[in-house]
Amino acid sequence: MTPRLAKAIINGLLIALGVIAVAPLLWMLSVSFMQAGEASQFPPPLLPASATLHNYHELFARAGMGRYLLNSFLIATLATLIGVLLNTMAGYAFAKLRFAGRERIFRVLLAALVIPAQVTMMPLFLMLKQLGLVNSYAGAIVPGMATVFGIFLVRQYARSIPDELLEAARIDGAGEVRIFFQIVLPVLKPILVTLAIFVFLASWNDFMWPLIVLSDKDLQTLPVALATLSREHVQDNEMMMAGSVVTVLPVLVLFLALQRYYLQGLLVGSVKG
Repeated sequence: MTPRLAKAIINGLLIALGVIAVAPLLWMLSVSFMQAGEASQFPPPLLPASATLHNYHELFARAGMGRYLLNSFLIATLATLIGVLLNTMAGYAFAKLRFAGRERIFRVLLAALVIPAQVTMMPLFLMLKQLGLVNSYAGAIVPGMATVFGIFLVRQYARSIPDELLEAARIDGAGEVRIFFQIVLPVLKPILVTLAIFVFLASWNDFMWPLIVLSDKDLQTLPVALATLSREHVQDNEMMMAGSVVTVLPVLVLFLALQRYYLQGLLVGSVKG
């Protein structure tokens, strides 16, 4: 087999896999513009016979999707800002600051990775109930504020920061807070973007925890609202697809806009850890 033929075969397979991966998303977008009941035909049409925005209008005008979109955006944004800050501070501390029991504490944190998140939901819910945070934005944000994976990710990258750089800043009279914000954070920029994407996506797509902690309908997030809407409009496939588009589009745009920094953070972190 010639190198040219091998390259053509590999490229063809990659294109085919890409089409398979993207096809459901494209059909979801197409169905969202179809007339009511059009997607239920057999065989289902690939394109709308007469494109319409009626489903999106109904979604926001009658189903109140705008409120749920705002809730998801608010919760995911606050969880990302707080989570990135706390995970970065903890990861930097485990990487560069010396304190008693540092390695032992970090090993305990790594051991916690094997515990399923669902196991901790009940104790966390009871703790938040005692604090009066159930059925509030704060209660929905708590699980994303700090994660073992986020701490580990930052620690592995922060270990590549030269100790001489930090010592020079201390000799010049810089305090730890100034060193962290003016020296460490700029160096950690690629991994911070990667971590921010992880936290935002996890918070935006989370279904189970908001379902548990948010009982007020006005506080529900998009995934929970979409599941509720699917029960009320079980036959309205076109509206469900429109809701799915509204749910997927923000995170898709975010990922595409930041994918360069995301890949840079993953690649650099993998060779510098």
